[in-house]
Amino acid sequence: MGRDGDAVRRLAIVLFVMLGACANRPDPLLVCADPNNLPFSDKQGEGFENRIVELIAHDLRRPVRYVWWAQRRGYVRNTLGKQKCDVWAGVASGLEMTATTRPYYRSTYVFVSRRDGKLAGLTLDDARLRKVTIGVQMVGDDGMNTPPAHALAVRGLRANVHGYMVYGNYALPDPAADILRSVEDGTIDVALVWGPLAGWYAKRSKVPLRIEPVTPWLDQAQWPMVYDVSMGVRKDEGKLRKRIEGILTHRKARIRTILEKYGVPLV
Repeated sequence: MGRDGDAVRRLAIVLFVMLGACANRPDPLLVCADPNNLPFSDKQGEGFENRIVELIAHDLRRPVRYVWWAQRRGYVRNTLGKQKCDVWAGVASGLEMTATTRPYYRSTYVFVSRRDGKLAGLTLDDARLRKVTIGVQMVGDDGMNTPPAHALAVRGLRANVHGYMVYGNYALPDPAADILRSVEDGTIDVALVWGPLAGWYAKRSKVPLRIEPVTPWLDQAQWPMVYDVSMGVRKDEGKLRKRIEGILTHRKARIRTILEKYGVPLV
C-alpha cells in the first residue's frame, strides 16, 4: 500500500503541474486569413500580413492560430461574424462590418506597364489610354466594382479593356496576379491594379515593370484610388482593438520596413 500511495501522490503532482502549465498558457490570437493570397497571406506564412500579425501576437504574448478562409463573398460573415477569429488583417479603414484600428498603412491603385514601353506618366484622362489594351481588376457586380473599373467605364473606355477578376483562379498559386502576368507577357499594355499586389509582383518579375499611382486619386468625387488600411476586430472587442492600436504605433518603423520589403507603394 505504501508504494501504491507514493505512486498516486507522484501522479497527482504531475497532473497538478500539467494543469498549472495549461492554466498559465495564453489563449492563441485567432487570425482570419486567406491561405492563397500572396503578397498578403498564405498558408506558409510568407505574406506581409502574416509578418505583421506575428509582430502583434509577439507583443500581446499570445501564439498565432490561423483560421483559413478564402476571401470571397461571405468572408466576414463566416469568420469574424461567427466568432471563429479575433483579427482580420488588411481591412479598409472604417469597414462597417467590423471595428477597425487606426490605419497602419495607406496605399493606392497604380498603373502597371512594361518599362520598355512608352506609357510613363499616365493619368485617367490620358489620350493614350484609347489606343492601348488595358487590364482592370473586376469584382463582377457593377455596383460594387473596383474604382478603376468605374473610372474607365465613365470615360467610355470599354472596347479596349480586359477585365480580370480580383479573386483570380483560386486553383492556381497567386491567383490575383494573373493581370500582372498579362502585362509581363504583352497580352495587355497597361493594367490598373491595387498597389500592394503590383509592387510585390514587380519586385519578382523577370520583365522590368513601371509602377505609377493612378491619378486623379479621387475620381468623379466618389471613387477613391487611395485607401487607408487597418486591422479589423469584432465590434465587441474594444479592448483588443485598443491594444492592437498601441502595438501598431509602437511598431510603426518595423511595419514600414516589412511593407517596403514587399514593394508596397506607400502614400
